[in-house]
Amino acid sequence: MAASPSTKVKTAAIIYNPVKVNLKQLKATVKSAEARAGWNKSLWFETSVLDPGGDVTRQALEKGADVVLAAGGDGTIRSVAEALRGTHVPIALVPSGTGNLLARNMSLALDSVPDSVDTAFLGITRPIDVGVVDAERADGSRTTHVFLVMAGLGLDAQMAANTNATLKARVGWIAYIEAIARAVRDNNRVKVRYSLDGGPQASATVNTVIVGNCGLLPGGIQLLPDALIDDGVFDVVAFRPGGFVGWVQIYMKLVWENGVLRRSTVGRRIVSMSREVRALRYLRGRELTIRLERPEEFELDGDPFGEAIALKARVDHLGLLVMVPSPQTATG
Repeated sequence: MAASPSTKVKTAAIIYNPVKVNLKQLKATVKSAEARAGWNKSLWFETSVLDPGGDVTRQALEKGADVVLAAGGDGTIRSVAEALRGTHVPIALVPSGTGNLLARNMSLALDSVPDSVDTAFLGITRPIDVGVVDAERADGSRTTHVFLVMAGLGLDAQMAANTNATLKARVGWIAYIEAIARAVRDNNRVKVRYSLDGGPQASATVNTVIVGNCGLLPGGIQLLPDALIDDGVFDVVAFRPGGFVGWVQIYMKLVWENGVLRRSTVGRRIVSMSREVRALRYLRGRELTIRLERPEEFELDGDPFGEAIALKARVDHLGLLVMVPSPQTATG
């Protein structure tokens, strides 16, 4: 049906990682969806090693894109979201990676290109929080980045930095096992000074610090079970195992309590009566500042971002619009 003269015909832009997507299938699916929705012919932009998505997203905005489909892994989605933050132009997820962290946490389609594309053209927008990280490097330079799911330093970041990219592409999250084993064996501990929401500064020795916008990991592991993607606060967890027993406590907390007990009313009652273990410390707040004893690796949404001597993570409340299935589409 032709649009009325007063109705603007919309245009979608597709930012795709050529290594991650089946381009022929994606183009055919988009062509069908744009015709059914009565939209203009879509704009297509390919990512590269030098530009994982940010620059081409800004080009798409300049050309008047009304929605931007991010087709690729977590890195592509994070880069596109960084460019779209605060623009009121929504991102639509076409997840094609191994983690697909944001899609998992928002219960979006993980392995159906048609469903993902239909959501882009026929869905509705949902505002979510975005994490913004200011990183101070050892040479005094500063960079700013965003994350959608989690930011981390310590073991978490070493795991991201040490994972074999080729192996990860072939076997997915199993590839992290080697990196985890290496980092645990080295028993690297990080001395930090931190302040939450501008409060008094405290010191700690930790193995890992993770700042979460949402809390679900692959395999159904709830790292941050109380995290909500639109509540305006971060959920923070610090790992400080102190030895083998501490790692067992962490495992039991994440896999048994968070992954099993919290799924039932009785289980949640048991969890509420259990004592917190020293190996894990949970915090909540809108801004976390961390200064490190020495430069340490940090990661955003599973990708390494080099070393920093200090980090400030803050919440951009409802700073990004994400396309989600409309109630009619979801039930129909």
